[in-house]
Amino acid sequence: MCLFCKIAAKEIPAKIVYENDKVIAFHDINPQAPAHLLIIPKQHIATFNDITAENSSCIAEMYKVIPEITKELGISEEGYRIVGNCNKNGGQEVYHIHLHIMGGRKFQWPAG
Repeated sequence: MCLFCKIAAKEIPAKIVYENDKVIAFHDINPQAPAHLLIIPKQHIATFNDITAENSSCIAEMYKVIPEITKELGISEEGYRIVGNCNKNGGQEVYHIHLHIMGGRKFQWPAG
């Protein structure tokens, strides 16, 4: 079982800010912004390349709850960044898809 599956199963503690039957969102342990959360599907999907018609509903759910989460964090009006990494060159470190939601500061473009 991967690290994020263990967090979703409550086997590893995390500072959870949102949860429903399909997704869970929690604070990143190495924040890169004043507000930095990870949102994951509870279903294990290793990379964005592994999304299929059968498992794509949890991806839609991840995006569906972002407005609620960012509003609760107080970053919805000023703006925020959503980042998803895929595989080694994309910067993926945990092979369970996840989105980074970052806010609370101004971001530059292009990203690193």
